[in-house]
This record gives sequence, C-alpha cells and structure tokens, in this order.
Amino acid sequence: MTSSETPYINKTTADLILASASPRRLDLLAQIGITPKRIIAADTDETPLPHENPRQLALRLAQEKAAFILQHHKNSYILAADTVVAVGTRILGKAATKDEAKKFLSLLSGRRHRVYSGISLITPDGRQLGRAVATTVTFKSMSQTDMEYYLSHNEWQGKAGAYAIQGIAAGFIKSINGSYSNVVGLPLFETVNMLRGNGYVF
Repeated sequence: MTSSETPYINKTTADLILASASPRRLDLLAQIGITPKRIIAADTDETPLPHENPRQLALRLAQEKAAFILQHHKNSYILAADTVVAVGTRILGKAATKDEAKKFLSLLSGRRHRVYSGISLITPDGRQLGRAVATTVTFKSMSQTDMEYYLSHNEWQGKAGAYAIQGIAAGFIKSINGSYSNVVGLPLFETVNMLRGNGYVF
C-alpha cells in the first residue's frame, strides 16, 4: 500500500535504517535530532521508465530503494528518498562530464525549475508508505563567467541537475517556493510527519 495518509500505530523502539549513502540526508536528519541506527546504500537503477514524469520517478525510486533494503532487514523502519531535478518534463540527472553540467546550467539559467523528492517509509509491520514533494527554484540569468566559476569548483559532480542549493550555487538562486530541505535532498516536514505518524520515537 502506498499512501501519505496512514492510521496512527502504537509507538515502538524499532531501529531506523536510512537507505541512502547521501551525507546531505544524514545531516538533515541530524538537524532534527534523528540518528539512524544503520545507513545502507540501496543498489537501484535510476533510469526513468517510458513516459514517467519527474514526480513519478522520484517516488518510484524511493520506493524501490526501501524495498531493496527490506529484503535483508525486516522489523525495522526503513527510510528512503530520491531527488529529481526537472525543467518542465525534462529530467536533469547527475551530469557525467563538465560539458554536460554546463548544458544543465544553461537550461536552468534565468528560469524556474522544480525539484521533486520522493520519500518512502517501510514500517516494522511491513507497510510501505510514500509521499512526493515539489519545490520551485528560480535561477538568475548566469553569465559565462558565472558558469565557469561554478564549474571550476566541481560542486556539480554527483548532484542532480548539477548543483547543490547549500553550496556555491546558492549565489545564483533568486528564490525558492516550497521546502528548502527538499531541494537539499529530504523534505523534513513531511519526513517527520511520516515517522511520528507511524510510531517512530525520537
């Protein structure tokens, strides 16, 4: 079952597993006082399915990551997330080269785009819950000098859309509409509600 609205269950002391090796997600959880018992990266194929939109992709990948960990770790809370950057319906993944990162920046320059995060939580009794969150981000019009300066610091590596809002790219972002932590990689408000609403104690 996948739903963002779930019945309250009795509180439990079951462990929390974070199905992600992202240091950003770990830092975000620490910010609200949550320390996962274990951190296990999930091995999943992040290729979009035919006709899959960005929101659907983010949620599906989060669900698949959580399900992957469940195979060997039952009776725990398993929290997984995936973040997708999109200009319209065009999904900007993790740039493989500096040239590709520059193409992404050119697409983002002077316009709005959306960042989607899918969250999946598997409870100790085996229920899988999901939620997708979107934030609108507006970049300034970037000059060639801006782009070269940014690319020279290599922060684009390993980042969806070739940028991280908490890094140098923050100087190019005019505004955001929605959750800041969502753009970093994990929407905290929704994550807290999912955990507490399903009995996780912290």
